[in-house]
This record gives sequence, C-alpha cells and structure tokens, in this order.
Amino acid sequence: MFTGIIQAMGEIKHTHPIAEPSNHGLTIHISAGVLDLSDVKPGDSVAVDGVCLTVTGLRDDVFTVDVSEETLHCTHGLDQVGKRVNLEKAMRLSDRLGGHLVSGHVDALGTVAAYEPVGESVDLVVKAPSSILDFLVHKGSITVNGVSLTVNRIDGDEFSINLIPHTLAMTTLSELGPGMTVNLETDMLARYVAKLLPLQR
Repeated sequence: MFTGIIQAMGEIKHTHPIAEPSNHGLTIHISAGVLDLSDVKPGDSVAVDGVCLTVTGLRDDVFTVDVSEETLHCTHGLDQVGKRVNLEKAMRLSDRLGGHLVSGHVDALGTVAAYEPVGESVDLVVKAPSSILDFLVHKGSITVNGVSLTVNRIDGDEFSINLIPHTLAMTTLSELGPGMTVNLETDMLARYVAKLLPLQR
C-alpha cells in the first residue's frame, strides 16, 4: 500500500528479458536517485510510476524488479531505458497519510490532452478511458504516474488537475506534454462504493 507522495525520482538504467522461457516479461534495473534503500530488502514493494513492483535485488543505489508481460501491457513506460520515474516505498502503518490510499495497481492508461502553465502552476488535462469515468469525482483523488492528485474539473472524458510548483519540482510530472501516456489509478474507495451500489438496488 502507498500514499501517492513521491519520495524520489529514479531512472530506468537497463532492461533484459526474464531468464524463463515461459515468462515474456522483463527484469528492470532502476537507479533509486536519492531514495534511501537502507531499509529495503528483496521482497519489499516499491511503486514505480504508480506500479507496485517487488524488489528482487539490490546493489548500491540500484534495485531490480521483474515485470510480467501482463503488467507491461497494462502500464506505460517501464520498458523505456533512460526514462525518469517516480518512486515511493510501501507505507508503514505508522506513516502519515499525506495523499490517499494507493494500491499501486494501475486501472487504465490516460492521454495528456493539455498541459498549460497558469502562473507558477500547471493545468494538466488528461483524457481518460470510459472504464474509469464513473470513479472520477470532483475534488476526489486520482493517481497519475504514482502521484496523489486532486481532480479539479471533469468535462466528459477529460479531467483537469492543478500541479503546484512543489509537485512539479518533486516529481516527473514536470516532464509531461500533450499526447503523452500516463498511468492512472482511481480512488479505491470509489471503486468499492461502485461495486456495492448494485447490491442496494
């Protein structure tokens, strides 16, 4: 479980196929940047651009993860060597919940429809697939590339977010632009409510 508060920006250093004939996934080596790995061990979870991955190895400031073919199909960017990524270690029960509860299971891919500076902030507009539109709520939570954000406006299949200077400085969202693909995870509370509503009818 995560909070969507990014702890560091890392970089995908290199990838190679998993050494199993039946597994068409990738082993990915990620530079952790300033993320403290001293309390991380193999088997621990780290969110990489919003995707919950299991650490399989550690060496200096680089950790490795194995990513299945299914995960590669449902997410974006994990196979791009040189790509900077948002990193967050799994939360402890004693941690402050500064963002919202994030599972690290990407619900859908979105497309950046607009990226417009507004003063020192940026108005980010994302086009979302129909499969998640029912889970978008005005002033509700959404995770974009692992970052916990607040939905400011919903217009059809698009939603907008205000990116403040701190978010731009501390995450890779400053590198987005129109047409780019982003990982989206909706608020899990909204998903549970939607699942329960038919039972009340």
